[in-house]
Amino acid sequence: MVNEPMNNAPFRIVGAGWRTCEAVKKRTGFRAWIKGKPFVSMVILSMIILCCIFAPVIANHDPSMLYYDHISEAPNAEFYFGTDYLGRDLYSIMFFGGRTSIIIGLLGTAILSVIGIIYGTVNGIVPEKIDSVMMRLTEMLGSIPSILFILILSAVFPMQNVISLSIIIGVTGWFGLARIVRSEVRQIRNTEYVLYARCSGGRLLYVMWQHLIPNFLSSIMFVIVSSIGSCITTESTLSFLGLGLPIDKLSWGSMLSLANRALILNTWWVIVIPGLFLIVTLMCITNLGNYLRKETNRRPGII
Repeated sequence: MVNEPMNNAPFRIVGAGWRTCEAVKKRTGFRAWIKGKPFVSMVILSMIILCCIFAPVIANHDPSMLYYDHISEAPNAEFYFGTDYLGRDLYSIMFFGGRTSIIIGLLGTAILSVIGIIYGTVNGIVPEKIDSVMMRLTEMLGSIPSILFILILSAVFPMQNVISLSIIIGVTGWFGLARIVRSEVRQIRNTEYVLYARCSGGRLLYVMWQHLIPNFLSSIMFVIVSSIGSCITTESTLSFLGLGLPIDKLSWGSMLSLANRALILNTWWVIVIPGLFLIVTLMCITNLGNYLRKETNRRPGII
């Protein structure tokens, strides 16, 4: 309603608490872009990734050097985060080890995403009998505890480097993603454009790449992003249990594997500082995943 004097208005407004309507100005620019987005999580995660990328510039000591004169020292002016029982500088290890953990998270997520998307897509378009067999196989493998599954695979493929550990984490973590992809594919497999592509002679890979994946990719993006944190957590858990990377391979998980000795020596910084870096990184990744999930629920499907 336009603001006009009451004596010139054609109608008289009655009722308690009435007010005139004013045009709402639409925000533009940076404020409009950042509204509703996890800005703090994006900034913190970007800073952690950049620090890991430029670790040789930021580090003030050699992360593999053993400073025997400074064993188990608390944080000080020379060693910002202190040293461990071997005399290694935790500040330098934090960023060099972050490289390994983030690479394992990305590589493990890439492997489980490829397996889960392909398996789930095929599972969603095959006939009912084959679909039932494939789903039972997924449920059977998914019911095995992940630690037990990893132990079985590690007996065949020793986890002595980043590649082998990422492969094992990826191979044991795709079951949930495959079920989500199957559910999405079954909802869109009978749409007109998919039926037309199949009737026109389009092969499975063509239909999958051109029509199916673009329609459910946004729906599973939050699962893929959240899987990065899950892979990093799995690596840290395995290293803590002594099943992951050896101690000479720098990572956040291998640093947490020193927790038992740190508790005995009362060197709290060896546990707290790597744990804080890991927790903050996982919280930022989880926050980004939740944001993508909310955005996916708002947007209509792609056709």
